Amino acid sequence: MKILSSVKDLILTNRTVLLRTNYDVPLKEGKVVDSSRIKESLSTINYLLEQKAKVIILSHLGRPEGKVVPELSLKPVEGILNQLLQGNKVKLLENLRFDPREEKNEESLAKELASLGDFYINDAFAVSHRQHASIVGIPQFLPSAFGLDFLKEIEVLSKVREKPNRPVTVILGGVKEDKLKMVDQLLSWADFILIGGKLPQLVEKTYPKKVIIAQLKAEGEDITLESVNKFKEIIGQSGTIIWAGPMGVFEKAESELGTRQMAQAIVESQAFKIVGGGDTGAALTKFNLEEKIDYLSSGGGAMFEFLAKGTLPGIEAITEKQND
Repeated sequence: MKILSSVKDLILTNRTVLLRTNYDVPLKEGKVVDSSRIKESLSTINYLLEQKAKVIILSHLGRPEGKVVPELSLKPVEGILNQLLQGNKVKLLENLRFDPREEKNEESLAKELASLGDFYINDAFAVSHRQHASIVGIPQFLPSAFGLDFLKEIEVLSKVREKPNRPVTVILGGVKEDKLKMVDQLLSWADFILIGGKLPQLVEKTYPKKVIIAQLKAEGEDITLESVNKFKEIIGQSGTIIWAGPMGVFEKAESELGTRQMAQAIVESQAFKIVGGGDTGAALTKFNLEEKIDYLSSGGGAMFEFLAKGTLPGIEAITEKQND
């Protein structure tokens, strides 16, 4: 893995820093339900403030699809941030995805945002597999580096990628079908790939035997007990487990069994355990198991793409510009 530039490499006194964070937090009735992603950004924010930098934070929340959706405003996040920082010491811009140019990676938006600062820091690992203006566009116009949380993610995942304890078991769940695109790329590295959640309904091809696809219950909201037991057998013999995406609609008592039993089997195994993605983290929290995981990655899709390729578009945008 190439050495990545750190926020600590820059002279920041009296400079304005654009900090891309991942504040895609769960909301309920306009309130933040889980503030862990906000807390993860504090190490970089506090470092910037100690260096006497002015901080403008860029983030997104949910999928408003280029329209202003008041329910997806970052205002509730701003309230939590002010509490954690004990006063309004930073400026948080409104949800980037309210602007259709963000997800289209339009140069005009990247230039507009870049004009607000002197430096750009990417501390949003979880969305760095996206070709969005705030991830790959801004580094074309500003000196750029990575935040402390981002660098920690890369450090942990690089070690696992290069020298994992085998067998390596990858568990894919949830509803985002872009995870299935990772299966082919992970085949040569992983010893087992277990597929659950909504994904079994979306599989359209035949995989080698090391890929095991769960059977779903009739209503499609959980995997069957037979599949749970088959997965648990493989988990028990694993040296490394990487899990992203619940096995079903774990928020409902009647369809939590698959996710709960899988989580329990993972924490009881002797393997090195990495869990990625917001929904999977929320499931662990519900079952009071989050403390028993070796590393909690902020991103599911980004984590798998990095393990498969050793890089991400958000990494390339900064490293390529530095090598120009």
